[in-house]
Amino acid sequence: MKYRKFLAAGAGAALAFTLAACSGGGAGDTDSSAEPTGDGGAMTEGGTIGVAMPTQTSERWIADGDAVKTGLEEAGFEVDLQFAADDIPTQSQQIDNMITNGVKALIIAAIDGTALSGQLQAAADAGIPVISYDRLIRDSANVDFYVTFDNYEVGVQQATSLLVGLGVLNADGSEGDAAGPFNVELFAGSLDDNNAHFFYSGAMDTLQPYIDSGVLVVPSGQMDIEQVATLRWQQETAQKRMEDLLTANYVGSDKKVDGVLSPYDGLSRGIITALQNNGYSGTTADGFPIVSGQDAEIASVKLIADGIQFSTIFKDTRKLAAQAVTAASAYLNGEEPEANDTETYDNGVKVVPSYLLESDIVYADNIQSLLVDSGYWTEEEVASGVAS
Repeated sequence: MKYRKFLAAGAGAALAFTLAACSGGGAGDTDSSAEPTGDGGAMTEGGTIGVAMPTQTSERWIADGDAVKTGLEEAGFEVDLQFAADDIPTQSQQIDNMITNGVKALIIAAIDGTALSGQLQAAADAGIPVISYDRLIRDSANVDFYVTFDNYEVGVQQATSLLVGLGVLNADGSEGDAAGPFNVELFAGSLDDNNAHFFYSGAMDTLQPYIDSGVLVVPSGQMDIEQVATLRWQQETAQKRMEDLLTANYVGSDKKVDGVLSPYDGLSRGIITALQNNGYSGTTADGFPIVSGQDAEIASVKLIADGIQFSTIFKDTRKLAAQAVTAASAYLNGEEPEANDTETYDNGVKVVPSYLLESDIVYADNIQSLLVDSGYWTEEEVASGVAS
C-alpha cells in the first residue's frame, strides 16, 4: 500500500508532538471532565496500547491504523492494532481482549458509537484511559479524550463545494452568478456514526437558505437525515439509493440532477456510477452533476482530476494520528492532553474534551498544492487512481 510512503512523515510528526507533550508541565483544559477515568495516578511511558479501527474496506482506515501504530512505536510503545471488518461484535471482542491482555491505554475508532459501554466500563475499572478516535463514542462517562477534525466545518465545506460547483458561490466564498433553480439530492453517512450528524448539520445549515429561496430544489423531497442516511457508509447502498431516486423522480421527465451532496468519497463513487448508468456522461464542464465527497481517497482524487467528481474534503489523517499519539503519551506520563475544545462534543453523558484539526476543500486546481506537495499522494498515483 501507498501508506508506507507517508507513515514515516506521520510518525515523525507524532514523535515531535509526543516530545512536546512530555517535556512540559502539562497543557490545556484542567476541568474535572477532562480527568482520565482510571485511577489518575502517574504512569510511566512504555507498555502496550490497544488501537481498535473499524474496517479495512476503506483505504482511509488502513492509513489511520498504520499511522497510529507507527507513531506509537516511535514513541516507545508496543501496539495491538485490530481491524473489525465493520462488525460490532468483532470490535467489542477485540477490545475485551485488549483489556484482558493489560493494555495501558485504548485508542478506539468505533463502528457504532453507542455499542461499547461494557468495554468502556471494564477499561475504567482497570484504570485504562480511553481516547475516542475521529468517531465520538457516545452514552458513556468512560471516554477521556477525543481527537478529530472540526466535523461541523467539514459539512460546511462539503456544502460550500457543491454551491461552488453549481456556480452559486465562487471559490473564495463570494456570491456567484448562477441563480438556479438547481435540482439536488442529499446523502448522509451512517446514523450510528456521530460524525455523520455533524457533517449533515453543517451541510444543511449552509444549504438551507438556498433551498428556502428556491435556488436549490430537492425533487425527491428527502431531506431528513433519517431519509438520506447510508448505513455503514457503504458504496453499494449509496449507488442503489441514487438509482432509486433517479427512477422515482427523474426518469421519464425533463428534470435532470444538477448536484449531489455526498459526505464521503466511497458514496460519491457509487452515486457517480448510478448517474453514469442512467445516461449522465462527460465531465462537470459538460454538465455532469456536481458531486462532493470526503477523505481524498485516491480513486476519487483521480475522478476530480478527470473532471468527473467535483470535490472532496482533505482531512490529513497523519496529523490526526499524531494527535492520538500525543494524547496517549500524555496520559501514560501522568499528564493531561491538550484540548482545544471543551464545549462541543457532548456524548450524551459528558462533554468530552477534544482536540480538533482543520480540513481543506480539494478541487481539481489545488490537488497539486494540497495533496501532492504535502506528500499525501504522488503525481503518478493521482494519474493512475491507484495507491502504490
